[in-house]
Amino acid sequence: MDTGVGATLREARKRRKVDLSDVEAAIKIRVRYLQALENEEWDALPGGAYTRGFIRTYAIYLGLDGDRLAEDYRRDIAPPGGERVPKRVEPVPTGMPGGPRVPSRVLIAAVCLLLVAIVVGIALAGGGGSSSSTEASKEGRGQTGQRQKQAAGTAKPGVAMRLAATGEVWVCLLDADRRPLVNGQILDEGAEAGPFRSDGFEVAFGNGSVKMFVDDRQAAIPESSSPVGYAIDAGGKVTALAEGERPDCE
Repeated sequence: MDTGVGATLREARKRRKVDLSDVEAAIKIRVRYLQALENEEWDALPGGAYTRGFIRTYAIYLGLDGDRLAEDYRRDIAPPGGERVPKRVEPVPTGMPGGPRVPSRVLIAAVCLLLVAIVVGIALAGGGGSSSSTEASKEGRGQTGQRQKQAAGTAKPGVAMRLAATGEVWVCLLDADRRPLVNGQILDEGAEAGPFRSDGFEVAFGNGSVKMFVDDRQAAIPESSSPVGYAIDAGGKVTALAEGERPDCE
């Protein structure tokens, strides 16, 4: 019996009686990449962290040891002297149920308009601004100011991070405890991830087709067709990571 990586994946899928199209829908990896994995057509795969991530994700879905199979590929199959730069990956189209995603800015604006309408309605219902309503208004403003001060005093610690893809990009994002927040996923052009909050982050990108916002300020990420990585400390400082220091979500 063939015990290679591809044969192990193929036999496990057949035992589970699952079609490749069902696997694609479940783990968002194209059928042609799944076929290439099973047939060990490594040149048809993106290479680098992409291929190892595909193996790990597919194996875990099939109930296999994804870490072991990904390591078998790295040790026995990946080109010696380092893996090639990942090729462009064709993503699986994804969509949120119930229609397109509403941007957070639109939701915030709608809430603000609703609050203004409520305040105006209360003022009109007060009928003439009597001294009692004026005192009540002052008291309300005082309570609001106190609540704002309390909220400022209980602001969440750490640093905020948000990503916006300007092209197809592979992302591995870990928080300060090295928990995966974006676990080796491909973001389509225009997709966003976050905001996340932590005492720090480590992130790796398959290329530079992404905008990274740290505490709502856009970080300077150079355009690059090659993988890049960064560390963000609790103060929001961004530091470039060398190839061997970048996370790979494996």
